[in-house]
Amino acid sequence: MAQSVAATGTDVFVVSGESGPTTPVAVTGTSGSGTVWHVGAGERPARGASAVSKAVQLVVGLGERTVRWLDERPTRPSCVVVYGGGAQYMARVGRWCRRNGVALVADVVEWYAPHQLPGGALGPPHLSAKLALHHYYPRCQGIIAISSLLEHHYRARGCRVLRVPPTLDVLGVKTGGQAIRAEGSPLDIVYFGTPGRKDLLTPVIRAADAVGRTTRLTLSVYGPSIDEVRGLLGGAQLPPSVRVPGRVPQQDVEDIVREADFSVLVRPSERFTHAGFPTKFVESMACGTPVIANLTSDIGQYLKDGRQGLVCVDHRSDELQRVLRRAAVLPRPQREEMRVAARVTAESFFDYRRFADPLAAFLGSLPGWR
Repeated sequence: MAQSVAATGTDVFVVSGESGPTTPVAVTGTSGSGTVWHVGAGERPARGASAVSKAVQLVVGLGERTVRWLDERPTRPSCVVVYGGGAQYMARVGRWCRRNGVALVADVVEWYAPHQLPGGALGPPHLSAKLALHHYYPRCQGIIAISSLLEHHYRARGCRVLRVPPTLDVLGVKTGGQAIRAEGSPLDIVYFGTPGRKDLLTPVIRAADAVGRTTRLTLSVYGPSIDEVRGLLGGAQLPPSVRVPGRVPQQDVEDIVREADFSVLVRPSERFTHAGFPTKFVESMACGTPVIANLTSDIGQYLKDGRQGLVCVDHRSDELQRVLRRAAVLPRPQREEMRVAARVTAESFFDYRRFADPLAAFLGSLPGWR
C-alpha cells in the first residue's frame, strides 16, 4: 500500500509499533518519485515487561506514542492511514486527526470471529476489534477494503470506499524455477502458513495420504512443526506422502513456491474467510505457481478452474482427493499454460503499481487532504 502511494510522488511514513528505528529510514526498492520511510513508535511493550505493564500499554496507552510522534513532526501529514487499529488506537489517532484537520483512513483487512482472538467473544481483543469495525472505522473519512464483503459492508454505511486486494511487487518476483516436471513425475504440492485460525490443513493432509497410496505425490507443509501437524491428526504419524520441513527463512519462500507444481489453500466458508483475502494466494500467483483452492473471499474473481489453478467446490477431504487426482494427470502443456496464466493474473491485478493512481485519486478526494 505504501509503495502504491509513493509511486505517484508522495512520501509515505510507515509508523510501526516496534521500538525502532527511532529515526525514519528510507525503504529501498520503491518505484516512483516518492519515498517510503520506516520508523518505530514503540507502541509494543518492551521485551521482559511485566504482565501488568504490558496490559496498561496495550489497553490504556495504545496510540499515545503514535500521536506523540505525529505531534513532533515538523509538518502535518496529508492523510493518516491506520492498518489493524483496535478501538483504543483508533480513538486516539482519530482525535488527533480531527483536531488537526487531517483525513483519517482505515485499511480494513479482517472481520475477526471470536475464536480467532484470545479470550473469545468477551475477551478484550475481540471487543476492541468489534468496536473498531462497527464504530470507529465507519467514522473515518475513507475506507480501504481488502474484499468485496468489506467494501459492500462499508458502502452500505455511507462510507467512501476503495477496494484494494493484497498487493506486492509482482514485477520484482522471479518466475521460472523448475517449472514443469516431466510426464509421470511425482506431483509436488506445497502449503505455507499457520493452520488453525483460518486454513484447514487436516483435510488436505488426509486427501494427500489417500491419493498418495496410488499416485506419486508429495505434500510439503511449511510453517508448523511436525508435532503441530501430528496434533492436527490426533497424534498419528505423518503419512508417507507428507513431509514437514517446518519454518524456513522468509527469503526462501519464493524459491520453494516457484519450484512447486501447485500451492494449496483451503478455508471454511465463513464470514471471516470471506472478509479477508489470503496473501499467500497472491504470492503463489506472482511466482507463476497455480493454486488449488476453494472459493472463499474474492478468490473466484482471479482463479478460474483449469486456468490459473484448480477449484475445489468445498473443503471436504473427498473433494480434495478428486482435485489432487485430477492435478496428477494434467498434461504438460496444460500445466505450462496454468503457470503463465497465474503470473499474468498476478501482474494484472496484484502488482502495487496497478493501484498507484486509484489510491492517489481516492486519498486526494477525501475531506482534510492537503
